[in-house]
Amino acid sequence: MDIRWVAFPLHPETPREGRTLEDLFAGRPIDVGLMMDRLRTVAREEGLPFGDRKMTYNSRLAQELGKWAESMGRGDDFHAAAFRAYFVDGQNLAEPDVLTNLACSVGLPEEDARQVLTVRTFKDPVDSDWQKSYEHGITAVPTLELNGTQLVGFQPYAEMVQFVQINGVRPRP
Repeated sequence: MDIRWVAFPLHPETPREGRTLEDLFAGRPIDVGLMMDRLRTVAREEGLPFGDRKMTYNSRLAQELGKWAESMGRGDDFHAAAFRAYFVDGQNLAEPDVLTNLACSVGLPEEDARQVLTVRTFKDPVDSDWQKSYEHGITAVPTLELNGTQLVGFQPYAEMVQFVQINGVRPRP
């Protein structure tokens, strides 16, 4: 079974100060209000926190710091903290101080986090993730790929269960 879970910033051209969601989707047939209502509904149904997000930010540095956090055994904690900071609190994940504070909040050393961000220690592994994403035609985050089929976007748990079962994944005994 071929399973992939990858993430990359969909809009790497997003400036450090971010963009409004209306600007991001300008010229496309997307109702930002309806889209955000759907995301809030799914989050509520799944017991996930979700704020009143109005901006999008470049997540490149957050991904690099996340790779470092994973190498330090704190990846899940860091990713959860980054999710809350971005999707609940609307913090700008392009800001090194925000990222350093998140790293510290999960028990990672501040000086080391700043070093990772300054030197860009995990730039190449994130570039590799981006390349894999592009090769698989991934255009939205999150995307779960199983056996060459994809489940795209923030989905209710029941839909994820159905997707993995249809693709031959069985529950553990």
